[in-house]
Amino acid sequence: MGPSLKKFLKIFVPIAFGLFLVWYSYYSTTPQEREQILFYIIEADPVWVGISIVIGILSHLSRAVRWNYLLEPMGYRPKISNNLFIVLISYFANLGIPRSGEVLRATALTTYENVPFEKGFGTIVTERVIDLFMLLMVILITLSLQTDVILGFLEEKGINFLGAFGILALGILGLFIAIKIIRKSQSPFALKLKTFLSGLLAGVLSVFKMKKKWPFILHTFIIWFAYIAMVWVIKFTVDETESLTLSQLLVAFIGGAFAISTTNGGIGLYPIAVSAALGIYGISSVSGDAFGWIMWISQTLMVVVFGAISFIVLPLLNRNW
Repeated sequence: MGPSLKKFLKIFVPIAFGLFLVWYSYYSTTPQEREQILFYIIEADPVWVGISIVIGILSHLSRAVRWNYLLEPMGYRPKISNNLFIVLISYFANLGIPRSGEVLRATALTTYENVPFEKGFGTIVTERVIDLFMLLMVILITLSLQTDVILGFLEEKGINFLGAFGILALGILGLFIAIKIIRKSQSPFALKLKTFLSGLLAGVLSVFKMKKKWPFILHTFIIWFAYIAMVWVIKFTVDETESLTLSQLLVAFIGGAFAISTTNGGIGLYPIAVSAALGIYGISSVSGDAFGWIMWISQTLMVVVFGAISFIVLPLLNRNW
């Protein structure tokens, strides 16, 4: 398989998969259910949707501020406004081509703030490592808060407590065996994996070595609090989801996070994943789908609108008059 074909497949497959899921979501519902979902979307309270969008923008602003804490030790301090526009552009680009936003983000930083590409890209990789670490923390917290519900769900699927414990034990044992094998292996795959895991660890530990580590950590929590808050406020747009607790919504949040990482911005998969997660708590598929679509449409619209504006405004603000 040639490099050009691989590049094409990396772009085409996620988009095609997302569009297929949109089609599947449409045809797996009855005309009456589709009409009801559309009604929920159209009648969604614009105040709550607007609050969710504002929270999303604030999370990007916090990310723009946090970025400088990684760049300052290398002698660079870009304008916060430039950082914000570049971040918005990167998310906009990711909707079209997966992971292209990271490269574009580092390139734009080089263009407008004279930060060498490799240094800018290195800080972006570190950010991604920290975000992965935070997602794992959210997953662990959610599992601890919703243990009974998750076990009950597994029992409904024919997996009792002993079975669930056995699966977990086997998973942990398999992980330790895999780590031992990888450590001893000298195969190209094992070497790449070891390099990747070492990079992850180095990225996390680098936070504790920077001068402004506490402001960095504070902004990291602000960003992730905002991500969760964006989902929290949308629950007020659908009658059936208003009574959901924070820990219940965290299950939907995790499902949505994995959906976003699988397809371009979660197209097609996000509403399905969120609806399935909410179904554990007795939320109907119609209300779950409506919740997922309202959340996805509002945040995608925010990225498209403000990303497009940033594409225009960023070069205008940095013209050499």
